[in-house]
Formats: sequence, C-alpha cells, structure tokens
Amino acid sequence: MTIREDQKEKRRQDILYAGLGLFIQKGYSGTTIKDIARTVGMSTGLLFHYFASKKELYLALVSLGVEGPMNTVQPTQMEPLAFFATTADFVLENIRTEPFFAKMFVLMHQAYYSDDVPASVKELLSGFDIYTPTADIIRQGQANGTIREGDALALSIAFWSAIQGIAETLAVHAHLPCPQSEWITDLLRAK
Repeated sequence: MTIREDQKEKRRQDILYAGLGLFIQKGYSGTTIKDIARTVGMSTGLLFHYFASKKELYLALVSLGVEGPMNTVQPTQMEPLAFFATTADFVLENIRTEPFFAKMFVLMHQAYYSDDVPASVKELLSGFDIYTPTADIIRQGQANGTIREGDALALSIAFWSAIQGIAETLAVHAHLPCPQSEWITDLLRAK
C-alpha cells in the first residue's frame, strides 16, 4: 500500500469509529452525517468520498458486526470445548483492549431492536445466526463428553448472551474489570 492509500484507509477507519460512537449514543435517526464529519474533523463533502450516505456507513458497520461472528462459528476441526475456550479468549481480549470491538456489540443489539434502521440492515440481520452453528459444535462436545448435557441451542444462547452482556457493560464502563474467559467456557464444561 502507498502512503496515500494508508492515509485513506486510516481516514475510513476514523469515520467508522466516529460513526459507531455516535450511532450507539444517538441512534440511527439521531445521528447526522454532519455530526460524524465534525467528530472526525472533516467536511461533510469529504466524508461523502468515503461513504455515499449515512445509510451506507451504518450498513458497513453492521456488515462488520455480522462478518466477524459468522466467520468465528464456521465448522471447525478443533475439539469443541477448546473451540469455546479459544473463542471466549479471543472475544474477551478484544473487548478488553479494543473499545471499537465492545461498542460493536452495542450497535448490533440496537440494530436488531430499533425500528428506525434502514430496511437493508434489517434484511442483513435476518440471516445472522450464530446460535445454530454453535449449537452444532456443542452437540459434538456433548457426544465426546466435554460439554454438559442439555439443550444445545439453549447452551449456545447462554454462551453468547454472557459475552454480549460483558461487551455491552464494558462498552459503557470501560474501567470495570473484564471477567475471565474461562468463566464463560465453564458455562458449557461437563461436570
């Protein structure tokens, strides 16, 4: 990458970060392109060189929020409990060290429940399901005896809800301690 391309990518990341903060603070309807441009320290016209509209910027953020988790829950050859331990380690380390990461959990939660987000976002979210593929991994762990018995889908919900709650809490209260990832994995561990 050239220096110019690096600068452009850095500016794009700055816009995404500013947009994320404003969208979770003010909501989709309450956030304007002017707010985002002002936060980044650029003109509205220049911002439009990076994102053609507020809708495009919001969709880019939600797309990031869908792609990351969906890539995580792809079928794996890893031992199931090790998969959950590795996933919890990765997610909580990023929540602890990257405010953007924690705030993405807040944005995704809001996008699900808000009626004022674009239809294209709702459509993208309609296919977002981390629970079903994770339940399949849980069933593998139940079969090998490393994951507790019980409804695999409910266990999947428990795992991801714990992570969601931690992320949302630390997005707002970054000074609080982050729980240990093994505590989350222990939700699934066979006794």
